[in-house]
Amino acid sequence: MKGKRILLGVTGSISAYKAALLVRLLVKAEAEVQVVMTEAAQMFITPLTLSTLSKRPVLSTFVNDNSGNWNNHVELGLWADALVIAPASAHTLARCAYGLCDDLLSAVYLSAKCPVFIAPAMDLDMYRHPTTVENLHRLESFGNHIIQAEHGELASGLVGEGRLAEPEHIMQVLEGFFEAGNSRELQGVGIVNSSPGSLQFPAAPRNSPAPLQNKRVLITAGPTQEAIDPVRYISNHSTGKMGYAIARVFAEAGAQVSLVSGPTALPLPHPAIRRVEVRSAKEMYEASEAIFNEADIIVLSAAVADYTPLHVAEHKIKKKESTFSIELTKTTDIAATLGSQKHPDQLMMGFALETNDELANALKKLHSKNLDWIVLNSLRDPGAGFGHDTNKITVIDKDEQTYEFALKTKDEVAQDLVSLVARKLSV
Repeated sequence: MKGKRILLGVTGSISAYKAALLVRLLVKAEAEVQVVMTEAAQMFITPLTLSTLSKRPVLSTFVNDNSGNWNNHVELGLWADALVIAPASAHTLARCAYGLCDDLLSAVYLSAKCPVFIAPAMDLDMYRHPTTVENLHRLESFGNHIIQAEHGELASGLVGEGRLAEPEHIMQVLEGFFEAGNSRELQGVGIVNSSPGSLQFPAAPRNSPAPLQNKRVLITAGPTQEAIDPVRYISNHSTGKMGYAIARVFAEAGAQVSLVSGPTALPLPHPAIRRVEVRSAKEMYEASEAIFNEADIIVLSAAVADYTPLHVAEHKIKKKESTFSIELTKTTDIAATLGSQKHPDQLMMGFALETNDELANALKKLHSKNLDWIVLNSLRDPGAGFGHDTNKITVIDKDEQTYEFALKTKDEVAQDLVSLVARKLSV
């Protein structure tokens, strides 16, 4: 970031206060920062704060004073190595999406010859509104880079997506972009996505598999929990480590990753990944099905419950009898259901954790669920399966070609699996 010239657009959102930290991080990284504020932004943070931190006067109007001196939006657009609009309100998204040029920031946006990064911030329902989704899609189609809003508590008191990406995450996106050798000449090449259903991703490392750049990847990971009553559930020993490692490697390779995760203590493996948190098998199916049609690659690594209680008690079940029975019913088979809907241009990878007749069971799953690969591991192999930081796998493709791998760390296994997908796309 040293010597990079960054235009920072700040708009009318309560999260505008985070712009101060972002300016500090940029300046600390030895970037030159010029802040452009909308009128609404000044209700949330003062120009004095940002001018002090950036060591430059903040610009907000076309004309500085009655002398006729004006802030040349064309020159600003030519000066910058990147334009970052953070936070970007719903109003600003609409302005940019439809070319409404009624303030300095929108004029700078329309004049910019540099890459544009847009970090939306708004309340949950605003972020999910079809108008916002459409505007984000339009901005994506123009070659802009959308840094997806994050999940958390919002100013309204609601909890969900809409929070401005943390300044540290925005910095990671920018640093990844410039470290990969990108420049203003690459605008429109697209390391982006975005609607609330997908995400902006930093540029891939130089040595990443090119076929994965901008591919949309759906990954399921972790266990599911099937409620018995308000305090008890049925689950398994999955930690989510394998799926999270795969998600990270795909994201580092430039793919646009949506991670549908069951309950796990793992942190987000990469700031560019969109994580959708679910609990039950039903929720995991519904979240996956909603993303499935847009995905180019599907990796189903979650340990999904095959059965769920037929009836969930409204209150905690008290201990009475010496025995207790729970009537179970089948859950939706996510792999089989999505596999039956798979398009010819989609690739799907499933997992089979077996304890006996491993190869026969894996082959049956491979074909019955219409998978392109099945990843087999056995609980009989030391260091493989749930809870370990290592795994030992055998991959079988739909032509029944087999790839055997030695015991490796799950990060190394993830690299092997992603490389298999990349090679398939290169053919």
